[in-house]
Amino acid sequence: MKKRVVITGMGALSPIGNNVEETWQSLVNGKSGIGLITRFDASDLPAKIAAEVKDFKPEDHFEPNQIRKLDLYTQFALVAAKEAIQDAKLLEDEKIDKDRVGVITGVGIGGILTFEEECIKSYTKGPRRISPFFIPKMIGNIAAAHIAIENGFKGPNFNVMSACASANHALGTALRTIQYGDAEIVISGGTEAAVTALAVGGFCAMRALSTRNDDPQGASRPFDTDRDGFVMSEGAAYLVLEELEHALARGAHIYAEVAGYGATDDAFHITAPTDDGEGSTRAMLAAIHDAGMKPEDVDYINAHGTSTPLNDKGETMSIKAAFGDHAYKLKINSSKSMVGHMLGAAAGIEAIACVKTIQTGIIHPTINLDNPDPLCDLDYTPHKAVKAKVDVALSNSLGFGGHNAALIIKRYQ
Repeated sequence: MKKRVVITGMGALSPIGNNVEETWQSLVNGKSGIGLITRFDASDLPAKIAAEVKDFKPEDHFEPNQIRKLDLYTQFALVAAKEAIQDAKLLEDEKIDKDRVGVITGVGIGGILTFEEECIKSYTKGPRRISPFFIPKMIGNIAAAHIAIENGFKGPNFNVMSACASANHALGTALRTIQYGDAEIVISGGTEAAVTALAVGGFCAMRALSTRNDDPQGASRPFDTDRDGFVMSEGAAYLVLEELEHALARGAHIYAEVAGYGATDDAFHITAPTDDGEGSTRAMLAAIHDAGMKPEDVDYINAHGTSTPLNDKGETMSIKAAFGDHAYKLKINSSKSMVGHMLGAAAGIEAIACVKTIQTGIIHPTINLDNPDPLCDLDYTPHKAVKAKVDVALSNSLGFGGHNAALIIKRYQ
């Protein structure tokens, strides 16, 4: 018998809310966090819009000597993880063995702002002017390390990097880590702060981003005929995963259960999915099998739903292949229609949306779905939230390189 794993804490910092409840209320109300880029001068770029975290001041959370040692992506991680840790009351319980608490993060790019700044400094002032904090600020594992250092968590600690599937792979790996008995608690999710000239410019060069600059809040439009690319976003989201008996013994509040995980690769192309989404189909079916369920047991899917021409069509086909006729009975939505694409952190926010959906019986809308693509003919919950009893949710994530990860989250019983 596999150990059961439950969610006992959540934390979020997103373009539509600086905590879990603000983010959730914005999702339910169809509020977009997308606007013109303010972090740098984007006037020369085709895409001048992004979903930026609002009203975030590092000095509200960190001492000045800390700020200069932390890339923005790590700052986001620490703030969101702190909310999750406090929510789970981990630091209030003296019985918790911190040697058995791990941190597994998901990051798609990491400290690219630091990389950008230090490259400029190196070329303009010489390499001897590079900051001694450059490497430990930039590397992708350092957010996990800082969460552990700040809280004294000495269990398994590392980062998973699989582009836009990173947070789902991190959560799935956290699930396995607890099931195998290597930890009793793992703080897991994702973080990203890649709204920079270099990162946005790179995605523009790939022609991956929406250029609907005159209508920022209407730019992310998953499954819509007029979609023209995804919208860059930033933020962090973490969940506390805990072995069930351990959670019960300490009287923890249980939000939901993480029941299954599946991961595959397309082995097809560095950026494009297969036409039929076959790799994603296998990941979803693997997660359902891992949970000991059948496809018809799933009530709701939080789709990857990027608003790119290839993804949305392929993902729709993959859902049909995995679920057959049941695909047309599923409630589906895309959080990215409001949050934008948080890259390595995306699946963290989407896992939280799954938990809140199970808790509240509210399925948030997919906004901007004005002219549905005829090839995307499932129920994506357009425009307005709907009420529905959801016992089993599936969170779907796909990443450049053909990485696919699916997570099953169910009502705890």
